[in-house]
Amino acid sequence: MWKNRNVWIILSGEMIAGLGLWTGIIGNLEFLQEKIPSDFVKAIILSIGLLAGILAGPTAGRIIDQSRKKTVLMVAGLGRLISVIFMLLAIATGSVWWMVAFIISIQLSATFYFPALQSAIPLVVKDGDLLTMNGMHMNVATISRVLGTALAGVMLVYWSLSSLYWVSMIAYAALLGFTMMLKIDEGKGSERSQRKEGDGDKGGFMEVFPVLKEFPAVGMTLIMTMIPLLFIGSFNLIVINISEIQDSASTKGLIYTFEGIAFMIGSFAVKLITRKWKTTVILFFFATLVAVAEFMLYFAHNIVVTLAAFAVLGFALGCFFPTAMVIFQRQMPKAYHGRFFSFRNMLERVMFQVVLLSAGAFLDIVGLQMMVIIFGIISLSLTLLFFIQMKRRNIVLEEKLTEPAAEIIL
Repeated sequence: MWKNRNVWIILSGEMIAGLGLWTGIIGNLEFLQEKIPSDFVKAIILSIGLLAGILAGPTAGRIIDQSRKKTVLMVAGLGRLISVIFMLLAIATGSVWWMVAFIISIQLSATFYFPALQSAIPLVVKDGDLLTMNGMHMNVATISRVLGTALAGVMLVYWSLSSLYWVSMIAYAALLGFTMMLKIDEGKGSERSQRKEGDGDKGGFMEVFPVLKEFPAVGMTLIMTMIPLLFIGSFNLIVINISEIQDSASTKGLIYTFEGIAFMIGSFAVKLITRKWKTTVILFFFATLVAVAEFMLYFAHNIVVTLAAFAVLGFALGCFFPTAMVIFQRQMPKAYHGRFFSFRNMLERVMFQVVLLSAGAFLDIVGLQMMVIIFGIISLSLTLLFFIQMKRRNIVLEEKLTEPAAEIIL
């Protein structure tokens, strides 16, 4: 796998783009803290971009399956680059509306970029290397997050807020350059997909549902990924709130650092864990661990417990998501990857929408401590419910690819 130039291009591009992404995110949080006092209003502004992604999701999935993955990645990358201009205008004018335009455009670009990338990875590595590639890709994204947030913290002290977005623009331009160097052989797969589906491509996500019934392990795993989103969806609002509780701006950087390092350790450790634990055990155990991290934040006034909670979260996510991604990439036929990953991203955006608005309201009404207890109870209840349903329906997450799937892939 490491002799594959496409692997290095994808990982290098992710590292550089991640620096730009996370300097921009810290800039967004800083801009919101300056302009918007209410957590709920902050949540509404952040959720507008997610809504745009939800509306574009069906179209994105259809286009990704019908087009070359590299072309979609390049257009989406160009969209990212252009979107930064809106944020620079927002800072220059002090207008929140320009920030709204930035959030919408960056989310629309992500709606096309990430499903296309997730669809491209199985085309550049062998099935046996998917867990390693997914883990490394997430690790690189996490390293760039840690470095990006640290860089943003330093830049905010010595430079202006707009400097963060100039770094983002340079990083997105570099990502576009890396994407141009990709060489993905997908011609035969695309032709077969088009011959097989024909006019069915017009059905968009509707074409995915019969396949999910045929591969119940994929459907169950898709539902399971909704559990960590309770925490992830409210992550930025929680970080802002904790920094205010502890009256320390540096807390933001420490939280991202601890969570990021723990994520990297988890994504390396999961390779060893899979040798002893079944996929079912991994997913349900680490979903439970996410709930434990939520309960720990009841003591958010204590910096040690706070950092420990985010370390537990990071390790749990580092084990959970690479495992789930392998199930998606191996068991879902490649001909449906674009629509499936777009459908998954759309579900995540809907969940983010609900969580963001709920978290904003909870933070304004009951405060952080009660909110994390409520979220923890919901996470534990959903984990137990999904486990009972899996046993009742006799779903085995470790099931191998069936002949129909193998036929489509080959």
